[in-house]
Amino acid sequence: MSHENEKSAVEDIARTKKSDTTIIQYLSFVLGKEEYAVDILRVQEIRSWEPVSRVPNVPIYEKGVVNLRGAIVPIIDLRERFSLSKAEYTPLTVVVVLQTGSGNHTCIMGVVVDSVSDVISVERVEIQGAPDFGTKVSNEFINGLVSVNERMVMLLDVDKLLTLETLGNPEN
Repeated sequence: MSHENEKSAVEDIARTKKSDTTIIQYLSFVLGKEEYAVDILRVQEIRSWEPVSRVPNVPIYEKGVVNLRGAIVPIIDLRERFSLSKAEYTPLTVVVVLQTGSGNHTCIMGVVVDSVSDVISVERVEIQGAPDFGTKVSNEFINGLVSVNERMVMLLDVDKLLTLETLGNPEN
C-alpha cells in the first residue's frame, strides 16, 4: 500500500469514528454536594439571583415569577423541588433560564441553583442510564449519568422537568 493510500485509509477511519460518536454539550451546576447538568441547547440564559414576585397558593419550591423582557417566567428552586436541604442564597446563586417546546408551544422556566460549574462535552456512548432505585426514590427527571473528571454528573431531562412542573397549572 502506498503512503497516500495509507493516509487516505487512516482519514477514512477517523471520519467514520467521528460520525459514530455524537458529542453533546451540557451546562453543569451544583446543588449541595451534587453536580447536575442540562443540555446546553435548552439554556436560554444564566441570571444572577434577584427577588421575585410571589404567587399565592403554589408549592413552596415555586419561588414566584420575574419579568424577563416582557415575558412572565416562573422561578423554581431545584434544591427544594428535589427535597434537598434548604440553603441561603449567596452571590454565587444563579437562575438558569431553560426552555422546552412542543409544537407551537414553548415553555420557559427559571431554576435556582447554588452555582454554575462548567460546560461539559460528553460523547453519547459515555452516558449511562439512570439507576432504578425502586419506588422510594424518584429518578423521573434524570436522563442519565456521566463521569466527568472523576465526578459523577446527573443529566436532567429538561422536558420532563418543565412538563411535570406545568401539569398542575392549566395556564401554562
